[in-house]
Amino acid sequence: MKKLALICFLLYVCISCYAQKPAEIDQYNAIWTSQSKNSSESMPCGGGDIGLNVWVEKGELYFYIARSGTFDENNAMLKLGRVKVKLSPNPFDGNDFKQQLMLQNGSVLINGKNGSLATQIKVWVDVFRPVIHVQVQSNQPVKTEADYESWRYKDRPVVGRENNQGSWKFAPQGPVNTLKDNIAFKGNAVEFYHHNLEATIFDATIKQQGMEAVKGEMFNPLKNLTFGGTMHGDNLQPAGTYSGKYQDTDFEGWKLASKSATKQQDITIYLNTAQTPSVAEWQKGLNNTIASAEANKKTVWQKTAAWWQQYWDRSFVYINTGKADTSAAYQTGKNYQLFRYMLGCNAYGGYPTKFNGGLFTYDPLFVAKGQNFTPDFRNWGGGLMTAQNQRLVYFPMLKGGDIDMMKPQFDFYMRSLHNAELRSKVYWNHGGAAFTEQLENFGLPNSAEYTWKRPANFDKGVEYNAWLEYTWDTVFEFCLMMLETERYEAKDIHQYLPFIQSCLTFFDEHYQYLARQRGFKALDGNGHLILYPGAGAETYKMAYNSNSTIAALQTITKRLLELPDIYLTKEERSKLQAFAKRIPPITYREMNGHQMLSPAKSWERINNEESTQFYSVFPWGIHGLNKPDLNIALNTWKYDTLAIKFRSGKGWKQDNIWAARLGLTKEAADLTTFKLKDSGRRFPAFWGPGFDWTPDHNWGGSGMIGLQEMLMQVDGRKIYLFPAWPKDWDTHFKLHAPYNTTVEGVLKDGKVTELKVLPAERMKDVEVMLK
Repeated sequence: MKKLALICFLLYVCISCYAQKPAEIDQYNAIWTSQSKNSSESMPCGGGDIGLNVWVEKGELYFYIARSGTFDENNAMLKLGRVKVKLSPNPFDGNDFKQQLMLQNGSVLINGKNGSLATQIKVWVDVFRPVIHVQVQSNQPVKTEADYESWRYKDRPVVGRENNQGSWKFAPQGPVNTLKDNIAFKGNAVEFYHHNLEATIFDATIKQQGMEAVKGEMFNPLKNLTFGGTMHGDNLQPAGTYSGKYQDTDFEGWKLASKSATKQQDITIYLNTAQTPSVAEWQKGLNNTIASAEANKKTVWQKTAAWWQQYWDRSFVYINTGKADTSAAYQTGKNYQLFRYMLGCNAYGGYPTKFNGGLFTYDPLFVAKGQNFTPDFRNWGGGLMTAQNQRLVYFPMLKGGDIDMMKPQFDFYMRSLHNAELRSKVYWNHGGAAFTEQLENFGLPNSAEYTWKRPANFDKGVEYNAWLEYTWDTVFEFCLMMLETERYEAKDIHQYLPFIQSCLTFFDEHYQYLARQRGFKALDGNGHLILYPGAGAETYKMAYNSNSTIAALQTITKRLLELPDIYLTKEERSKLQAFAKRIPPITYREMNGHQMLSPAKSWERINNEESTQFYSVFPWGIHGLNKPDLNIALNTWKYDTLAIKFRSGKGWKQDNIWAARLGLTKEAADLTTFKLKDSGRRFPAFWGPGFDWTPDHNWGGSGMIGLQEMLMQVDGRKIYLFPAWPKDWDTHFKLHAPYNTTVEGVLKDGKVTELKVLPAERMKDVEVMLK
């Protein structure tokens, strides 16, 4: 009866009380009333797959250009240059200055007034085409100088730690150079591009890892990759070149200057990235971009602004917004939205948003002392992916309703599937995709982490690396995301099933293969796989039956079997059911009289500080609120000495997520507010460097996941609201749940005052858990 009464109350709330207009995203606009000291005080701007760092310094507008997929011969993710805009007379020489990030439409507005001269510059990026717009509007005629600046006007030696920006990292096999770009005036424009040579680090990696026999059938994303663009303005013409130095990096500049002073000046930058055998083919693609932009120029701004408006409407989390609050709780809601903006700037990229800076890195000397490298630098590589970090960038897109933005991450794996399957075939002559951690964008282990100096008879399929050896299971979290897109939005996932099945096949066949190398039987006495040697992430090494692996195998297999009949043949279903019986059970242990989750059945050493004993809580959802053995998981939180020692909110740490899933409200709130509080940098969502780089995207992503889990948890068809939410945090939120469901609600003064669930019949599956 109590439950029936609650449902009736919630229906009444939904129908009778839901009238409040969604809080405006504009309340979170970043507004600066003084100019920036340098690029570290830049503001993000972007769209489609382009990111700009925008700032005004000493009266001049600057922005760096980054785009998804711009990988050079060394697999560094190169920026596309820096643009400087200078006006004369200069409106930014006065004392009246304002720079705003306009979240509602994705633009940056810069206003300056100097005496009677008033000027506004609007910077924005076309969401649907790779085009950057800079629009200058003044109340008096001004002259405009638009400069394209590049530090890659010459070949640049990459020495020492700077090699961490690419895939050579700490083990270059000879001199490394970032090769120069081609930059020149072309008509009244500046054209710039980088064209990769035929030979790249892909070739060196193939040779190192003994894959030369199958090289001809392997996916190679670097060969002949060309990226760059052209900058022009209708009233601009070439005005010469110059040399200079910004911070620690020398550069050359190509000037475009006004033919005459005007009240309005548009500067447009068109970009193109493509694998082309010739530069002429790349230029043809660039011309197509220009033609498309010109044909649609009357509607492009309206369509871009409309895209951002629907983006903000499809999900949000506002906290304490009516209280003019600057507390940690308010900052948490604000920075959740600001970071989601940064993710939205790579909605449609060819490659996923990188955990180590995304599209918004800047001069590295402002991130860490001694990093006096070019603006191309980011720690932990450009084309290289660390799955343990990347997953935290993409998981929050499920509840955020941003499933369309997950495609670049899925495509990353799909392109590499065949290469990973070839690894299994070449090294062990069995099936399945052998994905490792520290994975190149062509599906092989990073050459430095694989290690160049290896024992002669060491297994060629294994990274000779204390942190990464036998870390095969991180791919399964992306398998889970693929499956979740079917459950959340009924997406057709037929294309992903061979990938998911191949990842499972590898574990089944490889661990039977290893067992037969050691003895007569392929399975243990209970008919289970012997998952040895294995790993609990980078921490619990030479593990036997790692629980993070077992939980992944159990969950992925179960979820495949739960798919509608259209996805699996009878033979595939029977094969999965047989495999499920071979997966070992989760291991528990006892410490000081308390039963707890264990990282593994056993392990030989500890290398890092990841608490993989909680992976059955998140991401795998086997333990947690309203699930069996919650007390065991809680004991692990309270009494596991290593879990307590490792606990933190820094970087990729996930303790805030686990606390939320265990219903630990205070702990979840403390850790999540730590993650999502103002960064201490001028832009409040530029966190880091943490363990990685700035802006630290796995820091922001794990903060987003934790906040979502505090608000709403899902289990099958059940939706649990406020399972770990402080009652004194007023909130208006909208999140997505499985089965094409959205949940929007308002909590005020500890009470649910409004709740809207669509479709309405899903209201019966909602349970409010406010304590």
